[in-house]
Amino acid sequence: MSDRSDAAKVVVYENGPLIVRGEVEIVGQDGTPVEAGRKTIALCRCGRSAVKPFCDGSHKAGRFRAPGHCTR
Repeated sequence: MSDRSDAAKVVVYENGPLIVRGEVEIVGQDGTPVEAGRKTIALCRCGRSAVKPFCDGSHKAGRFRAPGHCTR
């Protein structure tokens, strides 16, 4: 695990999105950059967002359920 203060951090929220804090580059599968517009972003996990890959809160209405930790 990195102790660098400038390293991006991803937090998995129970029943919600992935919150990414820090400097990170997001690109589409073709390599096209996706502008986040901020340093803290929420990435959709439920697949219902109208602004993918970002979260728009649709997981709440869709009753999305997922753990707040990584499972292997």
